[in-house]
Amino acid sequence: MKTYIKFLLNVFFISFCKVFFIFFGIILIINILEQVEFFKDTDINYLYLTFVSFLNTPSVLFEIFPFIFLISTQIFFIKLIDSNELEIFKYSGLNNTNIIKIVGSFTILFTTFLVFFFYNFSSLLKNNYLEIKNKYTNDNKYLAVINENGLWIKDIVDKKINIITANKIYNEFLLDTLITQFDEDYNHIKTIESYKVDISSNRWKLLNPYISEKNVTTNSEAMYLTSNFDLKKINGLFSNLSSLTIFQLFKLRKSYQSLNYSLVEIDAHFYRIASYPLYLTLITILISIIMLNISYQKNSLFKIIFGIFLSVIIYYINYFFNVLGTTEKIPLILSIFFPLIILLIINFTFILRINEK
Repeated sequence: MKTYIKFLLNVFFISFCKVFFIFFGIILIINILEQVEFFKDTDINYLYLTFVSFLNTPSVLFEIFPFIFLISTQIFFIKLIDSNELEIFKYSGLNNTNIIKIVGSFTILFTTFLVFFFYNFSSLLKNNYLEIKNKYTNDNKYLAVINENGLWIKDIVDKKINIITANKIYNEFLLDTLITQFDEDYNHIKTIESYKVDISSNRWKLLNPYISEKNVTTNSEAMYLTSNFDLKKINGLFSNLSSLTIFQLFKLRKSYQSLNYSLVEIDAHFYRIASYPLYLTLITILISIIMLNISYQKNSLFKIIFGIFLSVIIYYINYFFNVLGTTEKIPLILSIFFPLIILLIINFTFILRINEK
């Protein structure tokens, strides 16, 4: 590897590390303050609060990587500009396009590593974080799981334990549902079978149920069952996909298919992870172009503020298209890749003239 490439990569990596650890410290402090509020009625020492906060921090960092890479790129170019090293590279025959190629190539390789290793690491910590917090919530006695056998729910209402299984979810209905009811000591009370259960509210409506109690089976046109779950809550239980590794996401997707559960959110999450290296690389290249265009025109503070302002716009455009995709207003793949195509076109258009600066 040529000396100037090593130098540029070293400066860029150091810039990234500085910004990364600054954001890490800020997010950790914010998390600690949130945990203090959450555990205010619990006798827990601050060391444990810090540990819990640490578990959640990497996941948050992964979400704001676009901002981290943006500011890192700005600091990288500010150092080169302030030390007149860009001029030195230009007189040595290294033009702006070559510098962007070096930075872009490093970013795509580095971000690919982040997706496959840092993401899985952060998701494992996030999962432990959620498990710890669940122990201190009122919902810890309720549980819902999706697996290859369908939906499984443990629900406690009026000192009765309901174990509920369903083969599929269709709109607001559970299909092929079996409810086994126990008392607090897990003594069997009755079993209820229903082909179709309306779960649009917490007052479930069981259609044409068969009720087996004390060896006697009866049938009715409908019956009602109070539950801590409704369709909205069940959907929300599986929305925190950031706590699952890539391999766990594949497994969950297979389970979703067997349950006839909507794949939109999990597919959107997959596409987002797969496109993340490209997204971060395009942002890095765009900021590189901007910094080279305004390098001799404005001061460093202006460059940073302008870059952050631009990144916020890009973030909300990306978020807007993501919402359109998850709500199925536009095709899911289009919602993920259209903002990237826009970034790619902008970068390609400006990079053709970058050596004029």
